[in-house]
Parts: sequence; structure tokens; C-alpha cells
Amino acid sequence: MLYESTRNNTVKIPAAKAIVKGISEEGGLFVPSSLPGISESELKMMENLSYSERAEIVFTKFFTDFTQEEISYCVRAAYGDNFDVPEVAKIVEVGDAQILELWHGPTSAFKDMALQILPFLMTTSMKKIDNSDEIIILTATSGDTGKAALEGFADAPGIEIAVFYPENGVSEIQKLQMATQNGSNVLVCAVTGNFDDCQTAVKKIFTDKIITEKAKNNGKMFSSANSINLGRLIPQVVYYISAYVDAVKNGTVKMGEKINICVPTGNFGNILAAYYAKQMGIPVNKLICASNENNILTDFINTGIYDKNREFITTISPSMDILISSNLERLLYHLCGNDSGKITEIYSALNENGKFAIDENVFMKLKADFVAGYCDDKETKEQIKETFDKCSYLCDTHTAVAVRVYNDYREKTHDFTPTVIASTANPYKFSAAILSAFGETAVSDFEAAKRLNEITGEPIPEKIAELRTKKVRFTYSRTPDLLPEYVLEKLIS
Repeated sequence: MLYESTRNNTVKIPAAKAIVKGISEEGGLFVPSSLPGISESELKMMENLSYSERAEIVFTKFFTDFTQEEISYCVRAAYGDNFDVPEVAKIVEVGDAQILELWHGPTSAFKDMALQILPFLMTTSMKKIDNSDEIIILTATSGDTGKAALEGFADAPGIEIAVFYPENGVSEIQKLQMATQNGSNVLVCAVTGNFDDCQTAVKKIFTDKIITEKAKNNGKMFSSANSINLGRLIPQVVYYISAYVDAVKNGTVKMGEKINICVPTGNFGNILAAYYAKQMGIPVNKLICASNENNILTDFINTGIYDKNREFITTISPSMDILISSNLERLLYHLCGNDSGKITEIYSALNENGKFAIDENVFMKLKADFVAGYCDDKETKEQIKETFDKCSYLCDTHTAVAVRVYNDYREKTHDFTPTVIASTANPYKFSAAILSAFGETAVSDFEAAKRLNEITGEPIPEKIAELRTKKVRFTYSRTPDLLPEYVLEKLIS
């Protein structure tokens, strides 16, 4: 299987090269030239397999340039005792839905599902393509990706990693998780702006010929741990396939019956993975895209117009505070029939005017698979309290958005298809916001966590509790325009 660029479909490279490169030279994202299929017999066979064994089957379909031994090594190294439940991705029945808990990894966020395996995919890929350069990973984060990437790549040989986060756009816990990170090869820098500023600056560095040339002359090359990297996206496909198998196994559906999948998303990678699972053959009725007040994706799915000329709102679900959804480009590429010229045209309009519109044919394809909704902070808090009161289940602020959007969709459409809701973070990562849903406040996230534990009985993850006494290593802060200078100074010179 080869992977082609969304901005130049004549670029076709194997998985290993796409994983190492991260992004194509002209700024395009790598996508499969065609998606592999998965049969009902394979799904039935997966019922009695572990998550790791299921992952091996899926990766074998996508990473055809890897040997079976290489895939097994990566998978077994990634999904073991570092997850606190044997299922790795655990399904819990909450009310009328199945909650897919994706946050049982070392950083208590769904990003661990991909970022625990990406370092192994990356180092294996480097050997496969005989790459002797040192890799510099640049990662913009809206909160969870940063810590998960730092944790995954800490002290990885031949790799340095720098993470950039919006200075006032993450929770206290998220900030401390990054700023206290151990590892001789890691850097963390706050950015005086929002996530879109971080992401745009990093993308510009990737395509800056002067910077990339200087890196090359120093025996270094850039890559990414964001979901723009193919090695981030494909591992996310696995947990949707696994969730369907588990839904059959626990009797929620019979093999071949459809499910809905509801995903809280900002950068569109998590729900794109669900779309890939559907295209491969997983029986899915609707993909429900859930947004917070930064509801640009909801508007786009409902109207076919993407317009980022709007107020950026800082919410209690910060990982979704995004107005430039990078992975939407991949979906549009597929819906436009792999027409890279059309994608270049669309994103030129976005860069020049801050908006674009898709044609009627593409819009109808979009609506065939996707529906969308959003809620504000008040509704998010109401949902947190309501779900706990009715079901004794504590949602984080992102999962609560998905639960509210799903409930609204179900009430409006009377679509009672069994639904899997992606749960993206442990609630204690956003303790202060969640405590406010119970009508109380605290002076810090740690005090809020203590009080939440008293109210709900939910245990505080050890790695979050220990942050209170960990030494802060990184206090850098830069404006977005100074990030290229920072990268040159810290990582290349």
C-alpha cells in the first residue's frame, strides 16, 4: 500500500517513509491511495483476541512494507502494562450508550492510544528507509497530544521533540504534565496565542525551505507527532474496529448490525479514524461530530461552508478549542475523488479569505456519513451533573459534550441505533471545571480533584496526583512569530 499527498497526488510513498516525513514537502497530508477492507469473518475471529492482537491485524493491512515481526514488536511494546485496564480501550454502558474509554494509558488521555505506539513505528521506519538523520519532532497541542507525545518519545534514540501549547488555553493539570516532563531530548514552550496559532506556526516551519535546509546540513530532519502524521491516525482506526467487535461480543448488536459513533473532536483526526473504519467495512450508520462553542465543524457539516472568520472562544473543553481542523483536509480529499488540485484550491481560499465552500456533490457525500451538533459550557456542565446523578458515571468536559450532542441528536431524529461514544480523557485532567458542574469551586485543580474524589468516589490517577510535587522544568514562552527562531536556536544550531 502506498500513501499519497492531499496537495500532490503524484507523490506516492510507502508507510515507513510517510511516518518519518510526517507531512509532504508542499504541505499536503499523507492518505492511503485506497483503504483496505475488513471482512465479517475477520471481525468474528477478532472476538476472542486481545486488543494487541486486533491491532496487529489492522496494522498488517495498512503497513504493508513492515514485516509481521516488526508490526508485532511495535504493538506489543505499545499496549501492555502501561495501560491500567487489560482491555486497553474499555467499553462501559452508560444510559442508552456505550462509552468507549480511551484514556487508560499513562497520560490519562485518548492520545496515548496512538502516541504509545508512534515512537516504535517511527524508530522502526527510520531503520527501514536507512535514515541516519536525527529526527526533530515538532508538535502543536491543544492540551493532551503534547503530554502524550512527550511521554512516548522521552529519551527515544535519534529523536528530539519540542511541544508548543497555548499559554492560557490548557488546564492547570495539562500544563503541569508538559512542564514537568522528564527526558534529555524534550523541550516544551508556551505560545502567547491559541492552538491555531501554534499549529499554523509549526506547519510553516515544516515547509520553510531555509529552516529545513539548515536542519539537513546539520544532519537533522523534521517530523510530527500531531494527527497530521499517518502514524498517529492509523492506530486510532484500530479502537473503532475493536469497539465494534466488543459491541457484538457484549450483545449490544449482532454481527452485521449497524452502530452510530459519536466523537468529540476539534482537529477532526479522531472522527476521521471512525470514518476510515466505516469505509473499511465496519457497519456504521452515522458518524456524529460533537463540538463545543467553537462549532466550526458543526456549521461546516450542516451547511458545506467552512468559515474561520469568527470569534475564538476559550472553553472548559480546551482540547476542542480549534478553528483550523487539520484532518478535515484528508476527508475532503477522499470526498473530492482524490483530486489534489481541488484540495489545493480549497485551502488556498481558506488561507486567503478564511473560508471555503464545497460543491453540492461533495456536500451530499459528506451528509451521507456525518451529522453534527454542539453545546456550550453551561450545557456541558449540566450534562456532567446529569450523567453522574442518573448513571453514577463521571465524564470529563469533552466526553460530556459528546454525550449532550448524542442525546440532542437522538431526541431530534428518534434514531435509536446503538451508539458508541468516544471518551477522550480522565475527568481529573479538568478537575476545576468538573467541580464547577457540581456547584463548587476550588483554588487549584489539585484541591478540586480532592473535593471531586470526596463527592464522587472516583479515584485520582496516581500520575495526576504526583504532579503537585514534581519539579517544573520548562517555563519558556514565545509569540508565534518567534517559534522559527526558537527552533533554530534550541534544536538546530
